[in-house]
Amino acid sequence: MSHSRPNFNRMLTLIDEVFATRNDPEQIQVNQQQLKKLQKIHPATLSELANEEGPVIWVLIIPTTKKIMNDFLEHKISEKDILSKTKAGDSYDCIYLCSATTLAEFRGKGETKNICIKAIRSICETNSIKNLFVWPFTQEGELLAKKIAESCKFDLFFYSKI
Repeated sequence: MSHSRPNFNRMLTLIDEVFATRNDPEQIQVNQQQLKKLQKIHPATLSELANEEGPVIWVLIIPTTKKIMNDFLEHKISEKDILSKTKAGDSYDCIYLCSATTLAEFRGKGETKNICIKAIRSICETNSIKNLFVWPFTQEGELLAKKIAESCKFDLFFYSKI
């Protein structure tokens, strides 16, 4: 993922505006250590669509287990704990759609959904995925999750911080 083009800073600003990860220590904040762990879990955890000006879509999905995700839904663990408890080489049965960030001018074209589905299919090659979990921060995020679950024939579960 390139960091030298103008869209990179726009993406970081958008992530900060939507997810406010800097203000919530319980959320996953991707750093170099976490990038390495994500790649060990599965190379398709991070996806990007870019043009000559840099990234326009970033997607982070985490294959994990239903037990871990149920603990998250029941507020027994934090989002950060999802990543710490998910081990490389485990047998995964669900996907956590952690984030899908798309610059405004690229929304509504189906590209983000396609990138998510491509990554999920890659994970499904070696895992029997049946469920999609999401913590939607926007109506668009909720709609995206519904479309992905329908397309992949997954049961869909929503997390709410309340």
